[in-house]
Amino acid sequence: MNARHAVLTVCVAATALLTGCEAIPGTLPGSTAPAPPPAPAGPASELLAQLQILPEDTGAHYDRDDWMTDWAKNGECSTRETILQRQGKGVAVDGRCAPTAGTWYSAYDGVTTSDPGELQIDHIVPLAEAARSGPVVNGRRQRPGEWPPAQREAYANDVEGLLAVTGSSNQSKSDDDPARWMPSHDPCGYVTNWVRVKKKYGLSVDQAEHDAIAGVLATCPA
Repeated sequence: MNARHAVLTVCVAATALLTGCEAIPGTLPGSTAPAPPPAPAGPASELLAQLQILPEDTGAHYDRDDWMTDWAKNGECSTRETILQRQGKGVAVDGRCAPTAGTWYSAYDGVTTSDPGELQIDHIVPLAEAARSGPVVNGRRQRPGEWPPAQREAYANDVEGLLAVTGSSNQSKSDDDPARWMPSHDPCGYVTNWVRVKKKYGLSVDQAEHDAIAGVLATCPA
């Protein structure tokens, strides 16, 4: 049987992307997206302490098309389809990698659905947020929007920074950071994943964002 027709079962939990289940590589062999940097190790509180605290770079240019015009492809499967396979239960796909069966849990609002059309693939740290979160290097503010195109594409398609959630919860979040938006379900998992993505790509946090994340982490199980 062709592997694309096999039923795929994966772990589903609010922290599964970056903290739970089996490690997920940033990209798969054969993907058209460049490889992302390695995932950081260590507790989220320690990683948060390593991030630069800087005012948000509100003057940074952002155009979504500079980061992605569509999902990268891995054979027949797009990044979206790969996420749906990895984050669903009992997922079956057809010869074009489109899901034909399965259930998905939306970690932001606790909704379970069997209709993949109800799901959007969220960048945990939104592309616009990444563009505004450049660090200071050698006294100069770096702007991720000026990364080489391959680096921006790697970020946009990094499966460790993507989550399948309901369209309504994704639209509610928009491009807000944790100081302005927090999911109704499992905020601990959410801010842990947020910090890991920011550390992985050397992004900064503003003071309000840092304090909101620290406040949640203080309530999370050790």
